[in-house]
Amino acid sequence: MGRETDWSKRVVVISGAASGIGEALVLALARRGASLMLCDIHEKRLQDLHLSLTRLHPERAQQFRSQVLDVAALASYQSLAEDVKAIWGRVDVVINNAGVTLIEPVASMSEQDAHWIMGINFWGVFNGCKAFIPLLQSSQSAKGTQYANCMIVNISSIFAMVSMPTQSLYNAAKAAVRGFSDALREELRPHGIQVLCVHPGGIKTRIVEQARFGNLSTTGLNAEQLKSSFQSNAATTANSAASQIIAAIEAGQSRLLIGTDAKVLDRLFRFFPANASRLFSKLIKRRGEKIARRQGGRRRASETGEN
Repeated sequence: MGRETDWSKRVVVISGAASGIGEALVLALARRGASLMLCDIHEKRLQDLHLSLTRLHPERAQQFRSQVLDVAALASYQSLAEDVKAIWGRVDVVINNAGVTLIEPVASMSEQDAHWIMGINFWGVFNGCKAFIPLLQSSQSAKGTQYANCMIVNISSIFAMVSMPTQSLYNAAKAAVRGFSDALREELRPHGIQVLCVHPGGIKTRIVEQARFGNLSTTGLNAEQLKSSFQSNAATTANSAASQIIAAIEAGQSRLLIGTDAKVLDRLFRFFPANASRLFSKLIKRRGEKIARRQGGRRRASETGEN
């Protein structure tokens, strides 16, 4: 963001706020004094988070607002932008974080599931930007050059560079977010608005637990084994990811890789752009086979009463 980093003077909107990276961002920014609009499709989790914030920071309870939001609906986002303007009169940072995953080969994937994941993972980002750009522009104009720039933060993935089989639409959506963010950054540069595109690697969140699973025969694993594989390979906590995103916002960065795995895969993509996905797929398959063998051994030991 540059120059001034006093979060007590910042209004921040966060989608997907009720779990994972979004929740970690909410808690970290609340500690820093930011005014927050929390948005999520899961009403109960959102209400619980809002309540916990007011209990943690009772003296600043009016700085926290929440709204159930379907990010795939532009009208919902436009209504949210109007509410933010009515409450605070401005916005400083918009974090498009909401995301889901679908594990299903293209051959058996339903059109409904394809539209579902693209609606959230790509159109949700587009809608958040589209709805808030006018307010961001007016907010930045009112700031003057001595203050930190307004910023849009779009959460992509390392899968924007290296693709994973059975997650083709997730890969496509995150790659679209990357390309969209790169173009939007140049469109908004004359207005003094920055765009940060974030590429996390494996983050310990509930995204795979909440995934939609289809035909898994090509993976050689069942849903529980896939969840176990993800959790064992996810090396970064949501709190760590949130801290890195906040630091990148404060530094005015345009690109952020989170996790050693993301940095290694980004380098793999740079050196071997045509083969990076094939090499990555082989690695994931071998890890999956190890997990399946390990779990199979545990089942046999349990059935025979072995220690």
